[in-house]
Amino acid sequence: MLGLRGWKAKYDPTGLTTYPRHVPTGNRPPIVSLPLPHHPTTTSLVVASSSANYLRADASPTSMASTGNVPLATSSAPHEMESGAVRKNSTLICVPVMADSVEEMVIQLDKAKSSGADLVEIRVDGLKNLSPHEDLKTLIKASALPTLFTYRPKWEGGQYDGDDKPRLETLRLAMELGADYIDVELKVASEFNASIQGRKPEKCKVIVSSHNYENTPSAEDLSNLVARIQAAGADIVKIATTALDITDVARMFHITVHSQVSSVPVIGMVMGERGLISRVLCAKFGGFLTFGTLESGVVSAPGQPTIKDLLDLYNFRSIGPDTKVFGIIGKPVGHSKSPLLYNQAFKSAGFDGVFLHLLVDDVASFLQTYSSTDFAGFSCTIPHKEAAVKCCDEVDPVAKSIGAVNCLIRRQSDAKLFGYNTDYVGAISAIEDGLRGSQNGNSAGASPLNGKLFVVIGAGGAGKALGYGAKEKGARVVIANRTYDRARELAETIGGDALSLADLENFHPEDGMILANTTSIGMQPKVDETPIPKHALKHYSLVFDAVYTPKITRLLKEAEECGATIVSGLEMFIGQAYGQYERYTGLPAPKELFRKIMSKY
Repeated sequence: MLGLRGWKAKYDPTGLTTYPRHVPTGNRPPIVSLPLPHHPTTTSLVVASSSANYLRADASPTSMASTGNVPLATSSAPHEMESGAVRKNSTLICVPVMADSVEEMVIQLDKAKSSGADLVEIRVDGLKNLSPHEDLKTLIKASALPTLFTYRPKWEGGQYDGDDKPRLETLRLAMELGADYIDVELKVASEFNASIQGRKPEKCKVIVSSHNYENTPSAEDLSNLVARIQAAGADIVKIATTALDITDVARMFHITVHSQVSSVPVIGMVMGERGLISRVLCAKFGGFLTFGTLESGVVSAPGQPTIKDLLDLYNFRSIGPDTKVFGIIGKPVGHSKSPLLYNQAFKSAGFDGVFLHLLVDDVASFLQTYSSTDFAGFSCTIPHKEAAVKCCDEVDPVAKSIGAVNCLIRRQSDAKLFGYNTDYVGAISAIEDGLRGSQNGNSAGASPLNGKLFVVIGAGGAGKALGYGAKEKGARVVIANRTYDRARELAETIGGDALSLADLENFHPEDGMILANTTSIGMQPKVDETPIPKHALKHYSLVFDAVYTPKITRLLKEAEECGATIVSGLEMFIGQAYGQYERYTGLPAPKELFRKIMSKY
């Protein structure tokens, strides 16, 4: 389903042995057999296609949780939400409730309800003093949402540091008092099931969980783990692993999709920033639930987004089996405003897409792993703009001349990857507008950059784009870089001069020069850094900084104090986004909406 190159769908008319036998063969979903990532000739997973009509519970997502009904799979059929918007998935959003006291937890339970959660996870192990019967009864009564009780021991990443017997007794008590779900670790699941002797309330479902804080096992090992958890008596399987690379998440998606033809739902989370996509795209691939916190940074596991981000930033309820996936590829990438911009624009246009932060270490490996047409396009930022060129099946002539791409499009007809560069248009247009505003324009038809001395700091992908763009406009280009050899290489390519960044401070052959910083110097969190001393800025008439977090960097602040016109990287960001949006969607860029969105930041 993730579409590794060379995979072919194979219809299986008999379905899986785990599929309920009373369901006629003709009503079973079509199956596709997929080789494991990076092992095209070895073990296969069997997954349901995204267009299948899956067997599902009749209840809505919220009522499933409140009545204890467990859906067998995520349906592609939409649900209507109270707001009138269409909910395209039945993946639940669970808010972890963590506090020292029951009183604080009750406050958080109210917040979870008003935030739009489907259920709450009550982390009993966070309580300083626990009176099991009284406290559990209070919490269940106080919650307007279905409750999931977790009492996590330290040996599984929680806070409880004591004997398992009273801990498991507390979970049994939660079941008796009306909990909708309880979470039991795989290590003690058999012991727990033996202790209840089959006296489990019909309403309560047991989640049997396994947490791996070191890595994400192979797909074969994950598949075996699912089987072990099912054998332990799980109503719902929960597996949480750790992403060492974003490609690790693909293995979890395979497991989640496979669960859609099984009678046991799966919660598959990959922890850490590289695993963020597992927490959002579970809605596309059929995960039972995801976790969203009330506050940023207050998490029950690494990498959890806030419920506000799930609902408002990623439009989580609107993600369905056919939703196209886009994202910003970079390292670092968490600062990027691209998801904010594109997801609002997608929603406004009614376009079925989601745009994500993608923390990528190896761009070639990422693009090879997520190579289906479901993963339809990407923005590319530092440090991958140059390496991404080699990953493309075809590169736009301008991007080829620059030697860097910032936009990747997966052609839907054959999954070929096309590379483009919209950086130079966005940045050069913003700089030209800044010059026209400060100098009352130039002669008709000529660029105000014509004849100007244009100094570019940085010889990476963005530096190449600006150097190329400035040269095309008739400017005399100088490349300054920490590594002189890289500066010289780029200067020779575009027909300019080079110097080391250390020499830039004393470089002032004339006044009225243009300066463009294309490095990450001064970007959050290192906002006190600047690529050039303030006293050297007096020789420039305009200073541009590609960094836009913060909007006004130290470089721009000091340049303005020296009397220069300044142009924020936000202008470049908006300008380059126009072309990318149009390539992603085939729709005209909503320029006014883009500016309105970014005016708040």
